[in-house]
Amino acid sequence: MAEQDALRDSFLTVAEVAEILKLNQQTVRNWIDQGSLPALRVGRRVRIRRSDLEHLLEAASTKPEIASRGAGPSADDFWSGEAVSVAEPGDALGHAPPAAPPPPAAPPPPADPANLADPSPPANLAHPSPPANTADPANTPTPSPHPDDVR
Repeated sequence: MAEQDALRDSFLTVAEVAEILKLNQQTVRNWIDQGSLPALRVGRRVRIRRSDLEHLLEAASTKPEIASRGAGPSADDFWSGEAVSVAEPGDALGHAPPAAPPPPAAPPPPADPANLADPSPPANLAHPSPPANTADPANTPTPSPHPDDVR
């Protein structure tokens, strides 16, 4: 009987894993289908070994990088107002510094003083021609008479 209890405790259902991790059951099923989480299939039932879940969690856990770095200045050092050290290129995580910005573009050539003397708009914009009036009978051409009507 103790062996059955130990065997039952060593396996978890998809629902139990989802509840432990506060995830949707479909997410756990997707991990199983992708091979990220090993599982046993017995017919249509799926069981996950507790040890497999623990290995997945250990592999996925994030380790803080702050502990691996040397101790930096304290808050007292910062607030004292004295320079503590000069920062090296890159950020606190050791990433490379950003690339230098591109050089500025060449300035535009100076304006031609001859064009600045006359502030009036160009000729084609100063006095636009009015649209053709097609409603005026003087502007409409007279139709030619039909050859049968000519006598």
